[in-house]
Amino acid sequence: MSTASTRLPEGRYGRPADKRTDRTLKIVGGVLGAVLLAVIGWFAYHYVGQNEISGEVISFQTSPDSVKVHLEVRKDADATGYCTVRSQAADGLEVGRADFRFGGHATRIDRVVTLRTTAQGTTAELLGCHGD
Repeated sequence: MSTASTRLPEGRYGRPADKRTDRTLKIVGGVLGAVLLAVIGWFAYHYVGQNEISGEVISFQTSPDSVKVHLEVRKDADATGYCTVRSQAADGLEVGRADFRFGGHATRIDRVVTLRTTAQGTTAELLGCHGD
């Protein structure tokens, strides 16, 4: 009778795990993870932190060929830029779009702007504000 061996057969299941390879993979994974976090942080800072102009539509009033839009714009004291506004008809088609420029030293600007439309607009939507 033979006794059963508790050892695995040599070469049958591949090489045993190399501790040095595991350590190297952990280090490489940690470095790549840190680089990814740094890139995400950089993009977030430039997208959120560097936006010098922001605005919102307070109210709007439609007419057959235009839309009067009351905009409130907040910006840095010396920042210049523009805000893009659009209007859509009842069926969802865009009937007007325009950029309105803002400058000067004021940090908060309330202005009523007129957006000319090709048909009766039913909305006024601020698409965004961008600095120069």
